[in-house]
Amino acid sequence: MIEYLKKTFNGSEAEFHAIATKALEEEQKLFVVTANPETMMIARSNEDFHKALVDESTTIVPDGIGVVKGMNSLDIKTNGRVTGVGLCSHLFKEGSRLKKSVYLYGAKPEVNDKLCEVLKKDCPDLRIVGHKNGYDNDPDEVFEDMKRQEPDIVLVALGIPKQELLIYKNLKDFKKGIFVGVGGSFDVLSGTKKRAPKLFVKLNLEWLYRIAGDPKRIKRFYQSNVKFFSVLKKEKKAEKKA
Repeated sequence: MIEYLKKTFNGSEAEFHAIATKALEEEQKLFVVTANPETMMIARSNEDFHKALVDESTTIVPDGIGVVKGMNSLDIKTNGRVTGVGLCSHLFKEGSRLKKSVYLYGAKPEVNDKLCEVLKKDCPDLRIVGHKNGYDNDPDEVFEDMKRQEPDIVLVALGIPKQELLIYKNLKDFKKGIFVGVGGSFDVLSGTKKRAPKLFVKLNLEWLYRIAGDPKRIKRFYQSNVKFFSVLKKEKKAEKKA
């Protein structure tokens, strides 16, 4: 856990957006993992995912407030969260400004289609070179199509860790592009689901808003967030003894 946290970007959201813009402008390759405690808990028990996270080509950003607090507990100064939804919105805007291309993979068919409609209206100069839902398409075939299209932005919404593992597996075959696993962001960005009210976002309580709307998430929250801090505490003790 400590290994992941020490590797996580600790600047501000605006600073990371500037990094993403530069990567777009200069046609660099950038693989971004938007991490919350669940991300890191899964990586502890999934060797392939662990390998992807610690790879020097992977950039981890703190999407969840739990990750920020975990970094602070290690005396790593941070400047808050870098959210997946915020990063996507920035990439859409900058992609349109720079007349770049995007490939959207994942989510339900109706959600993927709705997001395309929104982008065509709000980001008219952003070229959608591919959009495939996460239910009716073979992942390998989709990525082969991506390679032919050579998009500037690739957003994959298949859930953790499937989305990241697919990107990591194929990353070497691309010469450029910003690749991000975005989980359920397509639902929010398409307007299919509402994001938490601004007050919840400002207070870093989006997790509470989601639990209130779906009590079944309590178990998932415990398995990821609560256990995350328990594991981190044990690792810190072991590190001090070493």
